[in-house]
Amino acid sequence: MSDTASDAPSTAAPVTPSSRAAPLDQTAVWEAVDGIVHWLDRESTLPPEQERLLRLMKLSEEAGEVAQAVIGATGQNPRKGHSHTWDDVHGELCDVILTAMVALRTLTPEARGVFDGHLRRVEARLPLQPAGERVGPGAPAS
Repeated sequence: MSDTASDAPSTAAPVTPSSRAAPLDQTAVWEAVDGIVHWLDRESTLPPEQERLLRLMKLSEEAGEVAQAVIGATGQNPRKGHSHTWDDVHGELCDVILTAMVALRTLTPEARGVFDGHLRRVEARLPLQPAGERVGPGAPAS
């Protein structure tokens, strides 16, 4: 965490060992989520109902970490200054996404299908052209 972090979001992706690899396809992503859920289930000493609730609550914790990182990236806490970078915000958002996927998979073995169906319903409500470009108010001028 840099004391000289810029207020502007970074446009460059951080270079990490995993970012050099080919992007994961959706099957690999959900297989990774399954692996995480199975590992968490195996390591848990809690009753299943309690474990399930705690995984859902974990999502709120991760969202709070996004807020903390944004406050730090924008320097909005006068006592701490620029305590985070926009790369920290990116990482925290990824934690929220992953935690939500784990929570969904914990609730249903059909998590991928549930998510795909939900995404398609959301897409159907949006005024999108076939190429994925927005139309109507708020769309960029051509």
